[in-house]
Amino acid sequence: MDFVKKGDNILVIWNNSEQNDIANFVNEIKSIATEGNVFLENSTMISDTSRPKSSFDAVLCNLIPPHAIEPSDSLLSIIIKILKPSGRLIVKYNQDLSSTLKLNGFVNVTNSDDNTYVAEKPKFEVGSKVSLKLGQKPAVWKLDNTVEEAWKGGNDDDIIDDDQLLDEDDLKKPDKQSLRVCATTGKRKACADCSCGLAEELRGETKDTPKSSCGSCYLGDAFRCASCPYLGMPAFKPGEKVLLDLKSDI
Repeated sequence: MDFVKKGDNILVIWNNSEQNDIANFVNEIKSIATEGNVFLENSTMISDTSRPKSSFDAVLCNLIPPHAIEPSDSLLSIIIKILKPSGRLIVKYNQDLSSTLKLNGFVNVTNSDDNTYVAEKPKFEVGSKVSLKLGQKPAVWKLDNTVEEAWKGGNDDDIIDDDQLLDEDDLKKPDKQSLRVCATTGKRKACADCSCGLAEELRGETKDTPKSSCGSCYLGDAFRCASCPYLGMPAFKPGEKVLLDLKSDI
């Protein structure tokens, strides 16, 4: 067992195993991890308070027949707490556990041919802090925090007030006229043969309403001459002011 070292404090988690199988397995572990200690926990009885946090170099889970332990999220969350930083979890399971182990905070996850997974607890402890010098004022950033503490409101970290992210100008409703775009370019940039008045608007000028010389411009392009100022625009009623449909253009 390469994952067990001399002097390790080891926790063996079992379930529905025969006493002889448990005794033989523990004796094998003790013969390798000399000068260390081996403890036993039933998977159905272990809890957050069963063992002190960060007290084990390795946790061996589901290695004793009949391999009946389900490595649930709740069990893995307990294991990662009682492991020391860089401590190892060795768990046997006949389904893919890689993603589950990583989502529960383990790193360096490997899998052997007999479905035995080896994973490590990160090198830092839960709640660890490191000081980062930003300019001349040092700031302390938490590397991690438990979800339970966050929900209970125990997190005293400074957070940004979202109301301060926007000023009064950001809250002003934009003028529809300022959103007008060219039907040809699709941008707020007039085309070369602009006849809708956008070119003049962008230059800060006022475009005079074009007048029809033939009196038939309102009927549509079929009745308009090549130089008609209404060319390309939809038909309209006589005397009606021609406007672009801004909703369809934007």
